[in-house]
Amino acid sequence: MAQSTAERPEWGIGGLAQQANTAFAVGAVVVPLGALAAALASNDVQALTYVHVMAGVLWTGIDLFMGAVLGPVVGGLDPKQRADFFGRFTPKMTFLMPTLAIVTIAGGITLTMQLKRFAYADQWLAIFTAVNTVPIVLIIGSQFDALTDWRTLTVLGLTVAGSGAYLLATLPGTALIAMVTTTSPWILAALGIVTLLGLQGFGVILPGEIRIYRQIASENPDTDLIGEIGMRNARLGGIQGVLQLSIVFVMVGLRYLS
Repeated sequence: MAQSTAERPEWGIGGLAQQANTAFAVGAVVVPLGALAAALASNDVQALTYVHVMAGVLWTGIDLFMGAVLGPVVGGLDPKQRADFFGRFTPKMTFLMPTLAIVTIAGGITLTMQLKRFAYADQWLAIFTAVNTVPIVLIIGSQFDALTDWRTLTVLGLTVAGSGAYLLATLPGTALIAMVTTTSPWILAALGIVTLLGLQGFGVILPGEIRIYRQIASENPDTDLIGEIGMRNARLGGIQGVLQLSIVFVMVGLRYLS
């Protein structure tokens, strides 16, 4: 069904923020990032632990709710109702969930380094950066059918060059066998799980939310596509929640068993 100009939200970050409620959008980004910045500036392990855990709890809880409760409920609605729901719900998640993910991951990595549990930290972070950023750019490009677009290729080139430079600056001279064998298996498990979370969250779920908003802001929104992407994201949110619960198991192992 075609929308009038007055009904259509403005396209762009400003329109997305308005659709989410500007105060909510600003708070969802500023409060978690501000808390992380304050904890890092204080150099207080207890404060950083609190921020990391609280962001992780919110991220995990919302994802589990989406997969176990929201998905089945919304799945029972007709396509128009489903599209209306995701049209209102998605803009808020677009601001909140990536911010919680960034704060949780950055806080956890920093905390592990401060607690001296992260052997060969620079080398592993270089590998982690390359394994995450390059595939995420490719996945995003494929979702928007833009793998041959010059802008996607430019971003991909910069990503490959940047992550490659980081690898070259850290890996040469490193005894890779010693690096693997002396790093805690709990750390390796955490890096692997966080990589899966990043690929799904930033490579699939977030672009899906942008695609939903593009439909909302279009003259003729495709309600079936909005519902399809929304349901896919809800299911992936449940998978994200399960992966995050496995991270809790890994963190307990790192704290008490390593």
